[in-house]
Amino acid sequence: MNFSTSAVGSLRIEIQDEAGNAIPGFGLADCPEIYGDFIDEVVKWKSGSDVSALAGKSVRLRFVMKDADLYSIRFR
Repeated sequence: MNFSTSAVGSLRIEIQDEAGNAIPGFGLADCPEIYGDFIDEVVKWKSGSDVSALAGKSVRLRFVMKDADLYSIRFR
């Protein structure tokens, strides 16, 4: 993820199913606040950063941003 936050800013990401419900292990409560200025930061949840179990499924991403700029995202 390519993003930048102010000194007091942050962002968190939730992965949701098609209906908009948080996928267990990938909810906002599972994602610690991310802050700084990075061009290639890996997003981590309490369970880690492996999202391969979601491959081939339709998902929605919910970004909660506080004084932050999001430039791009990429799944690997």
